[in-house]
Amino acid sequence: MTKVRTRFAPSPTGYMHVGNLRTAIFEYLIAKHNDGDFILRIEDTDQERKVEGAIDFIYNTLELCNIHISEGPNNKGEYGPYIQSERIDIYKKYAEELVKMGKAYYCFCTEERLDKLRKKAEEDKVAFMYDGHCKNLSKEEIEQKIKNGEKYVIRQLMPKEGVSVYNDLVYGEIKVENRLLEDQILLKSDGYPTYNFANVIDDHLMNITHVIRGNEYIMSTPKYNLLYDAFGWEKPTYIHVAMVLGSDGQKLSKRNGDASFMDLYNDGYIPEAIINYLVMLGWSPETNDEIFSMDELIKIFDPKRINKSPAVFDIKKLNWINAHYIKKLDTEKLLSITVPHLKEAYDLSNKTDEWIKELVLIHQDHISYGKEIVEVTDLFFRENIKLNEECTTFMNQEGIENTIKVFKSEIEKIEDWTTENINNAIMSTKEKANVKGKMLYMPIRIKVSGQMHGPELPDTIHLLGKELVLNRLK
Repeated sequence: MTKVRTRFAPSPTGYMHVGNLRTAIFEYLIAKHNDGDFILRIEDTDQERKVEGAIDFIYNTLELCNIHISEGPNNKGEYGPYIQSERIDIYKKYAEELVKMGKAYYCFCTEERLDKLRKKAEEDKVAFMYDGHCKNLSKEEIEQKIKNGEKYVIRQLMPKEGVSVYNDLVYGEIKVENRLLEDQILLKSDGYPTYNFANVIDDHLMNITHVIRGNEYIMSTPKYNLLYDAFGWEKPTYIHVAMVLGSDGQKLSKRNGDASFMDLYNDGYIPEAIINYLVMLGWSPETNDEIFSMDELIKIFDPKRINKSPAVFDIKKLNWINAHYIKKLDTEKLLSITVPHLKEAYDLSNKTDEWIKELVLIHQDHISYGKEIVEVTDLFFRENIKLNEECTTFMNQEGIENTIKVFKSEIEKIEDWTTENINNAIMSTKEKANVKGKMLYMPIRIKVSGQMHGPELPDTIHLLGKELVLNRLK
C-alpha cells in the first residue's frame, strides 16, 4: 500500500493567516491519520512578494501548533531541496522535455502585445485568454529568436476540444470543457516556474499522494492533470476545500487586516484552541462534540466530512472554545498569557507578584483570551467608577442605601484584611440589614466594582483594598 504523503506549501509572504493554517492542519491530520508523512515545502517562485524572515514565521507557527514536519527545509529528507527557488534547474529540465514532446511551446509575445489582447478582451467583455499566437512557430524561427536574445516563456499546449473529468474527495466528479483551458505559462522569462507548474513537478517528485488546496483551483486542476498525463505520472487524490470568509463575507486575507495566527497568539489565544476551532471551521465530526485534542482529531479525522460551503470566521465561537482551554490552564501558563498585557496597560509598580497572581486567578473563568484580562480588571486600576444605566436603575431600589450603609460600617471594623473577614462582613450585613441573595450581593458588587457580575465578591473586595473600597462605598 502506498504511504500517504501530504504537503503544506506556503509562500513566504509574512505571517500565516488562519485560512492557510487551516489547510496545513487538514493536511497534517490526513497524513497522521494514515501513519503518513507531512512535508513542508516553501513556494518562493514569486520573488517579488517574498518577505524577509517569513520562513521563520512559518516554522514558528507550525511549532507552536504542535504540527510536526516529517520533511522540510529545516528537516531534510531524500526528496529535497524543499525550497522552490533551489529547484530551478529541475523545472527547466521538465519544461523543455514537454516542448520536445509537443505538449508545450516557446512563446515570444511581448508584454505590449499581451496588453493589447487584454484590452481587447475587456472591451469585448470576455475573459482574457492567450490566443496561441506562438504555438506554430517553426524550429528555425524559434532558434533564431533565442539567438537574437528575445525573451520567452514556455506555455503548456492545451487541447481545445472535449471535456476533462476528474474526481475530488469533497466535490465529487468535476467536468471542465477543454476550450476553457488557457495555454498557461509553465516557465517565466526569468527562468522561474509558475506556481501551477512547480506544484505538479514537486508533488510528483516528492511522492505526494493527497493534494489539499482551496476550491478556487477546482477549474484549474484539469491543467495539472494534463501535465501528469503528458509525463505518464500517477495523479494524486484531490481534496478541494471551501475558503474561510471574514464576517464581511470577503475571503480572509492579510491585506484586509484579518487576524493572522501570530496576531491571535500574541493576544493570548492558545494554539491548541485555535487548531480546535479551525478544524471545526468547515469540517464536522460524527458526534456533536466540539472540543478535541490534536491526538483525538488525528484519530477521527475524515476528509469526506469537509463541507462544500464557505465557512465564516466567527471570533465569538473562537472565544468560546478558547475560554474552555483557559479554564484548564495551570497557573504558570495562565500568568504567561495575561501578565504581559497587564504590564502594558497598567502601572503595576506598587503591586506585589502575589497580588497580580491573585488578580489573574480570580478572573480565570471570566476571560476568553489573555488580553481580555485588561478589560475585565480595569476597575482595580482607577479611583472612580461610573455606573451604566442598568446598574443605576438597580441601585435606585428601596432599601439598598441601608444595605450599603450597614456594609460600610462592617468593613470599617475589619483590622485583618482577609477574604474570610470580608465574607464575614457580608454575612453580618445580611443579618443586620435583613437582606439576602441578589439584594445583598448585587448592591455591594455594583458599589465597589461598578459591575453587576464578576469573580467571587470577597476576592474582588480583597484585591481592591480597604481604602479604595471605603472610598467607593462613600
